[in-house]
Amino acid sequence: MEYHEEEENGGPVLHIVVVGFHHKKGCQVEYSYPPLMPEEGHDSHSLPEEWKYLPFLALPDGAHNYQEDTVFFHLPPRTGEQKTVYGVSCYRQIEAKALKVRQADVTRETVQKSVCVLCRLPLYGLLQAKLQLITHAYFEEKDFSQISILKELYEHMNSSLRNAALDGSQVYLGLSPRDLILHFRHKVLILFKLILLEKKVLFYTSPVYKLVGTLMTVLSLFPGMIEHGLADASRYRPRKSTSEDVSLQEVTASADDYVTISVSDISNQSSQSSEEGKDVQLEQSLEILETDTALSHHDRGDIGTHTSSGFGQHLKPPLRSSPESSESDWETLDPSILDNNHQKEEAEQKKDTEPTETFSKGSPSESLPITVQPQPKAGQTVLVPGLVSGLKEDQLGLPLAVFTKGYLCLPYMALQQHHLLSEVSIRGFVAGATNILFRQQKHLSDSIVEVEEARIQVHDSELRKVLNPTTADLRFADHLVKHVTDNRDDVFLDGTGWEGGDEWIRAQFAHYLHSLLATSLQPDNEKLLADYGTAFINAWKNTHNYRVWHSNKHPAIAEITHGHPFMGQYSVADVKIRFTHSVQNSERGKKFGSAVMTTSRNMVQTGKAVGQSFGGALTSAKSAVSSWFSTLSQGAMQNSPAQEGKQ
Repeated sequence: MEYHEEEENGGPVLHIVVVGFHHKKGCQVEYSYPPLMPEEGHDSHSLPEEWKYLPFLALPDGAHNYQEDTVFFHLPPRTGEQKTVYGVSCYRQIEAKALKVRQADVTRETVQKSVCVLCRLPLYGLLQAKLQLITHAYFEEKDFSQISILKELYEHMNSSLRNAALDGSQVYLGLSPRDLILHFRHKVLILFKLILLEKKVLFYTSPVYKLVGTLMTVLSLFPGMIEHGLADASRYRPRKSTSEDVSLQEVTASADDYVTISVSDISNQSSQSSEEGKDVQLEQSLEILETDTALSHHDRGDIGTHTSSGFGQHLKPPLRSSPESSESDWETLDPSILDNNHQKEEAEQKKDTEPTETFSKGSPSESLPITVQPQPKAGQTVLVPGLVSGLKEDQLGLPLAVFTKGYLCLPYMALQQHHLLSEVSIRGFVAGATNILFRQQKHLSDSIVEVEEARIQVHDSELRKVLNPTTADLRFADHLVKHVTDNRDDVFLDGTGWEGGDEWIRAQFAHYLHSLLATSLQPDNEKLLADYGTAFINAWKNTHNYRVWHSNKHPAIAEITHGHPFMGQYSVADVKIRFTHSVQNSERGKKFGSAVMTTSRNMVQTGKAVGQSFGGALTSAKSAVSSWFSTLSQGAMQNSPAQEGKQ
């Protein structure tokens, strides 16, 4: 897909920004082009309220420990913008004595600065490659007042990216699933499921480039997620003051306003009679659409007028079980009839007169008909606005609406954003942090991923059971690991082949997700879904992303083969895989493996010691015998001449 939006505003790159560290003021913006605040000029330190955390994101915590680093970060949309702003920052530090022009505010031995690009397109790797070269040249000038190179960077990026295509070759540049599999091995599937369940997942490591690279590589395993699934991934309000926080909590929608449901609700609904089916579906559509409307009005400060419109009810689970089922309410229902039931007959008449491929360019919650997605022509990929999610979706309904309605994606999170983890309006997140304070406060997250140690800490025992991989899952993960490790020894073909390569790995996860979605629609599918994990399926069907996906029919999903890609009979090989997984991941297994390693190490050391002792004794014995024989031979030689003289 080519970029054509808002070209009149200068192209995909919004700003080039220089952030420096001031010894008294801390991190601050030193230069921006075009100016972040047009009325104040290029060198203004002022920031838009929505982007008040920009300096702390561009110049990360602990940056002084590294000569250079790279940061990927997300900013919330400004007033009038509708999508996430994607930021890439390249950090460097230089000794102050090496500067040709040393300004008066340079009082430390080193100067720390970051050059960052704010863009409308999620081209992280491509922006990083261009930005690293410019940052290096900018520092080589040794005169930070020379800003012409930054203006040239802005013009060059906008001219080269204006018609950039959001395809894998550019979007996935620098993101290597091969390295992810080699490092996390079978645990990658657990990360995949954690995000599907919309849990609070915190990635932790340093430096930042390892952190953001790992996090974004995991997201690249979800079809279309980076290209089109992050448009609503950073919609939050920066904190101003304590008084404002109180007022926000009073008017912000509660957790029940989002598309969530408890297990008890499912059991209660399963006992209802089939006569209530249509009412349940109508109620479901009402709450989904009101939730969408609530977010758009929240941005305009009108959420107070919607909190009394029936948000307190739990959303009922979808009842449609097959894409081949009869015509459902979702195909004919128009949101405008939800406020007035007398308009239902008029909406049914409009179905035959209005084309289903017509979509509004405004908010997805503004009277968009809920209908079947249009079919693509042969050999053509069609992306259309999701009727509920608002994201650009393919014919299978992907990407899933994971990062919407208060579920954030923050590749790097500054300490100043710590309050977001406990914000009432934030229902979950996938975030990265380098500050140890994030890791210490475990109550704010469901899982902590320690990247360096390839360790996934899941705090809740019930969630651990849900994430426990099935035999079919272990076969799938083992299939990935084997293909990646078998091809890693070839230096010349490393990462270039199909099997075991980056695109191959993404294709395997896409097939896994397609099969999972197709299987979830099959009638009497309990046995098929058991291969994915019954507890996992029950939890996933209650998430916002599944309910949004299930609320709309996707006829193309009928072409996908249902069932787990690695379903089959239990074998001896499965026992080996299960044992290996248990030893590597469970606490008892880790203790057992550690004990085995310690015992083996001690036995080897003892064997060496015994060998050295025995070998030393044998050598001494050999020396003694040799010395004895040499003494005897020398004595015999000395006695022979004496006897000859006597004769």
